[in-house]
Amino acid sequence: MADLSLPHDALFLGFDSSTQSLKATVLDSNLVIVASELVHFDSDLPHYKTKNGVYRDSSVNGRIVSPTIMWVEALDLILQRLSKSNLDFGKIAAVSGSGQQHGSVYWKIGSSALLSSLDPKKPLVDQLGDAFSLDKSPIWMDCSTTAQCRESYWSSFMACIFIGAYDCIDETDGAGMNLMDIKQRIWSKVALEATAPGLEEKLGKLAPPAYAVAGPIASYFVERFNFNKNCLAVQWSGDNPNSLAGLTLNTPGDIAISLGTSDTVFGITKDLQPSLEGHVFPNPVDREGYMVMLVYKNGSLTREDVRNRYAEKSWDVFNKFLEQTPPLNGGKIGFFYKEHEILPPLPVGFHHYLLENFTDETLDGLNEQEVLEFDPPFEVRALIEGQFLSMRAHAERFGMPSPPKRIIATGGASANQSILSSIASIFGCDIYTVQRHDSASLGAALRAAHGWLCSKKGSFVPISSMYKDLDKTSLSCKLSLSAGDPNLVSKYALLMKKRIEIENGHVQKLGRC
Repeated sequence: MADLSLPHDALFLGFDSSTQSLKATVLDSNLVIVASELVHFDSDLPHYKTKNGVYRDSSVNGRIVSPTIMWVEALDLILQRLSKSNLDFGKIAAVSGSGQQHGSVYWKIGSSALLSSLDPKKPLVDQLGDAFSLDKSPIWMDCSTTAQCRESYWSSFMACIFIGAYDCIDETDGAGMNLMDIKQRIWSKVALEATAPGLEEKLGKLAPPAYAVAGPIASYFVERFNFNKNCLAVQWSGDNPNSLAGLTLNTPGDIAISLGTSDTVFGITKDLQPSLEGHVFPNPVDREGYMVMLVYKNGSLTREDVRNRYAEKSWDVFNKFLEQTPPLNGGKIGFFYKEHEILPPLPVGFHHYLLENFTDETLDGLNEQEVLEFDPPFEVRALIEGQFLSMRAHAERFGMPSPPKRIIATGGASANQSILSSIASIFGCDIYTVQRHDSASLGAALRAAHGWLCSKKGSFVPISSMYKDLDKTSLSCKLSLSAGDPNLVSKYALLMKKRIEIENGHVQKLGRC
C-alpha cells in the first residue's frame, strides 16, 4: 500500500477534552508520539474555581456543569504550550479530537458569523465569550434532566472552532443521544418527534462517518499558529470511541476497561443487538462494525474518596490493604455510589453486607446482614471487588465475551498493579496495558492520520492497514498480568451471583428512572 502511506515528515494532532483536563498528542508518520501537552482545569485555570473540572449546583439535585468558556481558554493555552515546545504546526497534515460524550454546548443564533471571522491577533477566549446561549454546559455526570434532556455534543463544538463554522454531530455521538437509527445511521424521525418539536432543525444533519473530513482548518489557526492551510480537520468524536481507536481494539473477544473519572467497559462486534443496559455506537474506524459499551459514573473519584477516608489518603496504603486482604473478602460486599450511578440506576449511597456462613462453595444457607462499614482493609477490597464484579456481571448480561480473550486496560488507574490483579482474578483472562494511559487523545491523533488516508484515497481505508509493526509504534500494548486462577474465577462467579441478587433488590427499592 505504498500509495496509501503517510507522508514521511507529516504530523497528526489529536485532542481529548475530558472532565478534568484537555490533552493533546502528536504522532509522526511512524505513529510514534513526538509531542504531548496537558491543561488541567483546576490547577492551570484556577480562576474558574472548578473542582475536578466541574461545578455542582447544590440547589438542583444532580446538576453538574462546567463553564463553557473554560474549555475555550484551555484550547488557547494548550496550543500556546505546543508552540513553545517548538512543534512545527506547518507539518501537521490533519487534526482530530475527542470530547466527553453527553457534554452539551448551546450556541447563540448568529454565532456562525463569529466563528468564520475570528481575529488571529486575539486569543479565542477574548472572542467567544458571548457566543453561547448558556454559559455553563451540562456534562456527562449531570442527571438533573433525566425527564427532559436536550443535547448538542462537545465534540462537534470543538470541531466548529477548528473549521470556523458549525459542524454536524458525529454519528457515534448521535447514537449516544439515543436519537439515531443506528442501522440506517440517520436521525430517527420517531425519536426526534417524541423528544421535542423542531429538534432536527436545532441539531442539524448528522456528520459523515468519523473518518470523514469536516473541512480544512480555519484561517485563524493558519495565521495565528502557522498551521498549513491544507491541514485537514477530521471529524471529532466521543472520548470512548476514540479510546477504542487508540487501543487498536479490532479483535472480537477482546474487551477494554477504561479506568477514569468514569469507568467504561467496551468491545467491538459485527452483530447489532441493542440493550437497555448499555450503549451501541457505530465503530469510528470500521464502517461495517459497532462498538458496545457499559458506563459507570463511580470511577476514579469514588476510589479516591475511599482512599481518603480509609487509607490515610495514600495509594500506597490503599494498595497494601488490597494486597493483605484475601480474595472474596471473607464474604464482605460493598456498594459505593458517591455519584448517582448509571449502571445500575441507583442514587448516592454506601451499602455494606456481611454474608453469614459464606464458604465460597455454595450459596445455600447464606444470609446477608447489612452493616455500617468494614474495617479499613476490607473496605478497600469491598470497593475494588464490588466495582469489577459489577462490570463482569453486566458485561455478561450485555452479551460481551465471558471470559474475554484478553482485557486491555487504560486510564489513570490502569497503572495500579494491585487493581489490575483483582481484574485478572475476577474476569479470568490476561490483562494488557498500553504505553500511554490517555488512549483518547492518542486515538484522536490516530484517527486524524486515518482520516487523512481515507481522504487521499477518496474512500474508506481499513485502519488495519496502519497496524503493521505495532510494536515499533506508540500504539503497542504489553502483557501486565496473566489470567487469575480458574478455581478462584469460579468462586468469584458465585459471589457475583449473590451481589447481583442484592443489587436487584436495591434497584427495585431505590432505583431511579
